[in-house]
Amino acid sequence: MPDSNRIPTVSRVSSDTLVELVYNAAKHTTALAVSRFDGLWNIEQEVSIGTGELLVPYSPANNLITSGCVLLPSMPLEYGLKDELVADIRAFLHRYVDLSPLFEQIAVHYVLLSWVHDAFGELPYLRLRGDYGTGKTRALHTIGSLCYRPFFASGASTVSPIFHTLDSFGGTLVLDEADLPYSDAKADLVKILNNGTAKGMPVLRTIQNRYKEFNPYAFKVYGPKLIATREPFQDIALESRFFTEETYSRSLRPDIPIHLPASMKDEALALRNRLLHFRFSEFFHIKTDPAAIIEGVESRANQSALALLSLVEDPALRAEIQSWLKDKSADLARTRREAPDACVLAAVIATFAEHAGGPAPVALVTKRFNADNADRFGPMSYRGIGAVLRGRLNLETKKTGGVFVVPATERAKLQALSHRYAIRDV
Repeated sequence: MPDSNRIPTVSRVSSDTLVELVYNAAKHTTALAVSRFDGLWNIEQEVSIGTGELLVPYSPANNLITSGCVLLPSMPLEYGLKDELVADIRAFLHRYVDLSPLFEQIAVHYVLLSWVHDAFGELPYLRLRGDYGTGKTRALHTIGSLCYRPFFASGASTVSPIFHTLDSFGGTLVLDEADLPYSDAKADLVKILNNGTAKGMPVLRTIQNRYKEFNPYAFKVYGPKLIATREPFQDIALESRFFTEETYSRSLRPDIPIHLPASMKDEALALRNRLLHFRFSEFFHIKTDPAAIIEGVESRANQSALALLSLVEDPALRAEIQSWLKDKSADLARTRREAPDACVLAAVIATFAEHAGGPAPVALVTKRFNADNADRFGPMSYRGIGAVLRGRLNLETKKTGGVFVVPATERAKLQALSHRYAIRDV
């Protein structure tokens, strides 16, 4: 068969067949684990599929694999009952990292979700947020070591290899110190995070081919992500994509080891091997459970959370996570309502109310905003308010009788905007 048909492969779903790359570190070999019959599997060096392609494993000399930057299972192992696997994952996490009881359960089910994430159309991210020395990196390392094909990086990494590794290897991005300064690097990272929660949303970037021609390339970035930050993201929409554990104030349990023992790697590998068998056995049976939808929570939060909640079978635990997500959604709504853009919108709404049927003069919107909010945000200029109206709120302004106004025709947009910014009584 021509070499052009031999495709170095990390993972493939083809009809009812699952193919996954495995790595035996002791023998320094790679192979493809192949499941065609509901959990039954073989280890193969070549896999022919219906497209005419011949799938072959990545080389064991690949630096991402040999360096441990990407972790792989070595072979499928019988995972037993799902409850047993969940209990063993939880025991592993509890042994090496200090998490709040509920987030520990969320992390356990996020590990499961990572191994079947491509059975769902959308998924959330997991985050540890707190100052240095509060256990974020330990938690990333411990949870990440069990996730589906984890790829470990840090905020000090350039973004280009992150794009290429996600596109080629997929799996779970484990990103430490994700607080980047305002820069092109942060913009690219935010693109990965914004686009990576939903299937079919690649990030287009222009790259140079071997003929020195520039061509757009669609980088696949969908997949589970586990990150650590010190601060929240400024974009509230991005914030809504995270299940977050705050690590600020809780002291560590005394039984948590200061240094991870050498045996931890072997324990993690054994669990990854069982999780690979879980993927082979359960992938084609997993479906989104509409009963897990949370009433009173906006659709974006439900879309993100539904995949994880669909894997939680314990009704009490599911209800506890749903309640936690409701509280989180209410906090985000409050944050959105108190943001400068929302306060400008509130000033527009109030100004329209004072000018029944007429336009809202931008000067009066500015005066009202500054009267109510200058102590929090500082005074905003007439031009600054106009920029927010046009650029952030997408409201038209025009000059009438020598003054700029928001025309009365823009009143129709206020209901949708008030819902978006969680402002009531419009």
